[in-house]
Amino acid sequence: MFIFRMLECTYQCCFIAGLIAEISPGMHYDPLMRLLLVEDEIDIQRFLRTSLEEAGYQVEAAGDGKTAERLAVDGQFDILIVDLGLPDQDGISLILKLRQLGLRAPVLILSARRSVDDRVRGLEQGGDDYLTKPFALAELLARLRNLLKRNSPSVIEATRLQVLDLELDLLRREATRSGELLQLTTQEFVLLEYLCRNAGRVVTRSMILDKVWGMRIQPDTNVVDVHIYRLRGKVDGHGQKPLIRTLRGVGYVLKDR
Repeated sequence: MFIFRMLECTYQCCFIAGLIAEISPGMHYDPLMRLLLVEDEIDIQRFLRTSLEEAGYQVEAAGDGKTAERLAVDGQFDILIVDLGLPDQDGISLILKLRQLGLRAPVLILSARRSVDDRVRGLEQGGDDYLTKPFALAELLARLRNLLKRNSPSVIEATRLQVLDLELDLLRREATRSGELLQLTTQEFVLLEYLCRNAGRVVTRSMILDKVWGMRIQPDTNVVDVHIYRLRGKVDGHGQKPLIRTLRGVGYVLKDR
């Protein structure tokens, strides 16, 4: 037990040291945003809280799921960082519960779980991005900025996408086909948004994995095919004119005419 604790302490010290090494005087600071940090490792929590506050965030921190749920329900947060290894419940269960309670803020998942299946599950169950430990502080801040930019109504860009009778409301994160609301998961919406932004152009599986899941080429995974199958059932179901077309051996295209 003593040796295990020493190894655990060494890992934490190395992890934090790695983060500190990433700080530079010229790092871009973010505008003031309310952020909920859910991390049970006290040393990592303290360091991240200090770093995020120095980067301009107003931070509340929780070390367990119950406290995080109370803070999330009581406060209005612009973004959440959630570690999956919480002492009282799995971080995925917490995210699902918060989504059911109406939480719309983007969630960045932190985890030492590095497998493709773990990342896919996290993104499918309500997470908006996934970052594995150990990570660079600069990358964490960049991912936060990207999530806030993507979810902010103040960003000057189109808030709706339309391809024939398919419409996407990017602010409400809702999709309709011929006026009928499509019941999409978070990841299905992101996938459909990517297809709409590339309507009429062929996108390969590798492109989708990179842009939608943030994964480089993973030849052994069928996650794209599974999600396209489910998405096609919702978008092209009920006798609708098919929009999502498969080009066997090449990729997919959302027809725009």
